[in-house]
Amino acid sequence: MNNKLYGNLIFELSHPGRKGYTLPKNMFGSYELPKKMQRSNDANLPECDEMTVIRHYTNHSANNFGVNNGFYPLGSCTMKYNPVINEETANMPAFANIHPMQPVEKCQGALEVYYNLQKSLCALTGLSEFTLNPFAGAHGELTGLMIIRAYHEKNGDTKRTKVIVPDSAHGTNPASAAVCGLDVLEVKSTENGFVDVEDLRALIEREGENVAAMMMTNPNTLGMFEQKIPEIEKLIHDCGGLMYYDGANLNPMLGACRPGDMGFDVMHINLHKTFSTPHGGGGPGSGPVGVCEKLVEFLPSPKVVKDGDKFSVECKDSDYAVGAFFGNFAVIIRAYTYILSLGKENIKMVGPLATLNANYIKEALKDVYELPIDGLCKHEFVFDGLKDKSTGVTTMDVAKRLLDYGYHAPTIYFPLLFHEAMMIEPTENESLETINGFIDVLRTIAEEAKNEPETVKSAPHHTPIGRVDDVLAAKQPILTYKQMKNEQQ
Repeated sequence: MNNKLYGNLIFELSHPGRKGYTLPKNMFGSYELPKKMQRSNDANLPECDEMTVIRHYTNHSANNFGVNNGFYPLGSCTMKYNPVINEETANMPAFANIHPMQPVEKCQGALEVYYNLQKSLCALTGLSEFTLNPFAGAHGELTGLMIIRAYHEKNGDTKRTKVIVPDSAHGTNPASAAVCGLDVLEVKSTENGFVDVEDLRALIEREGENVAAMMMTNPNTLGMFEQKIPEIEKLIHDCGGLMYYDGANLNPMLGACRPGDMGFDVMHINLHKTFSTPHGGGGPGSGPVGVCEKLVEFLPSPKVVKDGDKFSVECKDSDYAVGAFFGNFAVIIRAYTYILSLGKENIKMVGPLATLNANYIKEALKDVYELPIDGLCKHEFVFDGLKDKSTGVTTMDVAKRLLDYGYHAPTIYFPLLFHEAMMIEPTENESLETINGFIDVLRTIAEEAKNEPETVKSAPHHTPIGRVDDVLAAKQPILTYKQMKNEQQ
C-alpha cells in the first residue's frame, strides 16, 4: 500500500491545479457578491484528483474499529451491533423522509411506531408509561429528575432537594442532579461493591426529610446485581423519597426481572445501548424515561396517544418539553425493529445470554487476571490488572497489546474502586468462537507479560501509529492544520 496516500493528511496530497470535479453549466447567470461577503484571500482548500481523494478517505476509514470489524468488549457502555434489518427499516422512504411538522393524519405510521415502542418498553420494565423524547441517557436522567422534582413540588414538599447517589455510580448521575438544581448525597459502597445499607440508613436518619430520591444503577458499575434492593427501596419510600433506576445496564435484566416490580418509580433506558444501535463517538442516542402510575402526569410533552385506530399528538399548555419534537426518530425505529425481530419469546434470552457470556470469560481468565470481587456477575465484570504484578505490565499495556491482535480494548481504569481496573462486557450477541478467541488472546498477553514484558509495554506494534503520549495529546492537542507560504507543518 502507498504509505503516502495511507498516512498523510489530504492537504499534504494537494497539488496546485489538480481537480476532481467538473461544475455543471451555469444556468443562473452571473451575479456580483457584495464586497463585505467576499473573501480577501482564497480559501485554503486541498487540490486533489478524484482517485486520490477516494483512496485517501477509504484508507483512513480502515483505521476505524467498530462492531462491524471485530469484538468490542467495552464495559459499562453496552456497545452492540446494528443488524442490517434495522438500517433497512430506518432508511425506508416513509420514515427517512418524514418531517416532524407533517400533519398527524399524514404520519400515522410513525406515530404508531412511537406508541407501540412506548408500550413495549412498559411491558419490559413494569412501568406505566414512557416518553421517548429525551435524546440521550444523561438527558433521560435529567428528565427523570425533573419529574421527581415536579412531583414533590406539587405535593408542597419543596424542601426535598437532595438526591442520594452511590459512590460507584455513573458520573452522569451527580451531574444530572446538579443541572436539575438538586444537591447530591453520596452513599458508600461495601468492599464487594454493593450499596452500604448501614451507611444509607445513617444518611436517611440525618437527611430523610430532605431526600427527593435515590439513584441506583443495577446491575451496578461492577456488573453485580444489588442484593438489598427491597431493603433500600423501603428505606427511601418510608422517608418520602422516590426510587430512580439508571437503566444503562439493562441488558442482563431483560427476561429476568423488571425495575417496576422492584419498587422503582422512575427509570431511563439507554435505548441506543440495550436495543442495538451502536453509539460510539457520542451519538446517536436516545434516553426514554418511564414512570409509575402516580408520576404519569409529570411526563413531558408532546405525547403520542391512541384513540381507537387513530394516533394523535397531545400537547397541553401546562406541560413542559425537554427537546424539539419527538426525540431521535432513527434510533427509535431501529430499537423497535430489533424488539420485533426478537419477538416476545426470544427477547427473554437477552439477559441470560449476556450473563452467560460475561461469566464464561471471567471464569476462564481469573487464574491469570486479578478478580477483586468473586461471585456471579451479570453483563460485565472487572479485573484488577494481571494477577502477577511483578512483571510491571499495567492494564494500559494490556489494552494497547490487544490492538495488535485485532481486538478493541475493554474499558480501563474505571470504575475507580480498583487501581488497575479492566471492565469487560461481551454482550449477548457474541458467538462462542469469538469469545474463545478473545480469551486465548488475553491468556497469550498474560504469558507475554511474564516472558517478554517489554513487548507488551511497548505495544501496539502493528497499528498505523504506535503508542502516543496521552498526556501531551490532552494538554497540547493539535486541532488544526497550518499551511505556511513555503512550508507545511
